Amino acid sequence: MNRTTLSLIAGVTALAAVTGFAAVSAPDPGAAEERTGAAATLPVERTGLLCPQPSTSDLAETTYTSFTPVTEGADDEGTAVLRAAAQQSAPEENADGESEDEKDGEDGSTGENGEKDEQGGKGAAKDAQADKPVLQLQAPGKPVAVEADGADAPALVGTADGRFASGWTAQQTTEVAAGTGRGLQGVACSAADTQFWFPGASTDDSRTDYLHLTNPDDSAAVVDIELYGKDGELETTVGEGVTVKPRSAEPLLLSTLTAEKQADVTVHVVVRSGRVGAAVQALDDETGGDWLPASADPSGSLVLPGIPKDAKAVRLVAFTPEDADVDLKVQLASPSGLITPAGNETLHLKGGMTAGFDLGDLTRGEAGSLVLTAPDGSVPVVAAVRVLRGEEGKQESAFIPAARPLETRATALDNTGKGTTLSVTAPQGGAEIEVTASAGTKGGTPQTKTYTIKSGTTQDVEAPVPAGLKGSYALTVETRSGGPVYASRTLARTEGGVPFFTVQPLPDDRGMVAVPDASEDLSVLQK
Repeated sequence: MNRTTLSLIAGVTALAAVTGFAAVSAPDPGAAEERTGAAATLPVERTGLLCPQPSTSDLAETTYTSFTPVTEGADDEGTAVLRAAAQQSAPEENADGESEDEKDGEDGSTGENGEKDEQGGKGAAKDAQADKPVLQLQAPGKPVAVEADGADAPALVGTADGRFASGWTAQQTTEVAAGTGRGLQGVACSAADTQFWFPGASTDDSRTDYLHLTNPDDSAAVVDIELYGKDGELETTVGEGVTVKPRSAEPLLLSTLTAEKQADVTVHVVVRSGRVGAAVQALDDETGGDWLPASADPSGSLVLPGIPKDAKAVRLVAFTPEDADVDLKVQLASPSGLITPAGNETLHLKGGMTAGFDLGDLTRGEAGSLVLTAPDGSVPVVAAVRVLRGEEGKQESAFIPAARPLETRATALDNTGKGTTLSVTAPQGGAEIEVTASAGTKGGTPQTKTYTIKSGTTQDVEAPVPAGLKGSYALTVETRSGGPVYASRTLARTEGGVPFFTVQPLPDDRGMVAVPDASEDLSVLQK
């Protein structure tokens, strides 16, 4: 095996460790000759995204959106396709007590024309439907969207390669007009992983929280689910060894996993074999609902970006997996700098126990982000806030988990001409960012603006809007200097006097990866 081949294997191995589901092709030999031994930064050439089932409400109206920014150095060809995942659910029974799958699918079944279907009847029809693209990009730089109504809108499994892979982003936004969880629910589709933390979930009677698991692979995944309440780990009935079938989605009602009813619960998902996408859908009888994305990995320093300035109530839920207690230092990154909220200077967190803290109208009419710090960063913590907007009786809720920093680039989708707020914070040092509004799904010309974010502040920036906008558009945020930078996007609209809204943090899109120089001498590996 020659040295160049060894170097390329090392590069791809490093990439897989960073992205989980990504790949790059071999660098151009001519370009390799120009490098001096340092790692080259290249566009990712293959990636995947998973979207949970949007809603079980017949009143739900869902929009799926997909987008890839134009990336210098990307391939000329490629695809980005989202397809429906199979839904894991008990088969419906007919009047004779025999399942429809048993009746129509066993040993060949009857098709539409009354003839035997050698591929399994309804099962084959479902497979064919699942393989049909729900959403497919046509060109980088222009988002595409499709709408789906009711409870039949599916979970999605998607892959992108070539020119569409670097920075590929997908979003689903659902409006539910009435009932439990009414309001605006949004979530960015995410990559598969093997571990997730969800502080801020609940098994209380007033909440209906589902853990959605989506398996993108051709083999089953096995998942363990741990629940932690105010006194420690909750006893679960079916939390261990949950099987998620290949290329399928499984929603689990959290209140069925334990007999204990608790308002604040931390969910820990550990994948024993395979990998999954995971998100919690938190629905409330009185205050609507939204998606709770996974918190950033346990850390001694956390940032929860973009709490709306008109928030009526903010509740922080935090958890440490360590045995040791910790006193969290609490700061608010406001437009004028870091401040300490009166009465909430520090919050005591017991090891292995979930704690909730009411912070009131924390932002007081100004943009803000929470900054949580453990002494010396010695005790790792996960956290999320639940935010309420609107007056009592007409309130809506959303969740903001601790976020990962935006290292290079991130994108938020399904923005409209009105009702979009982009919030950016640089808690540890000033930064310059560039924000690009893409073309619209139905027309419009991209626009770009540059902003300076002062150290320790949060700014609700006046994001650009495409000229001649038709449809919705993407906002892509790129760091130009300084940092670290954290960002979130809020979508808002008013329906029946209720302020519907949803907030999504903007994680780095991981669209670029450092690959070792193919000319690097790795002869030591041959000894």
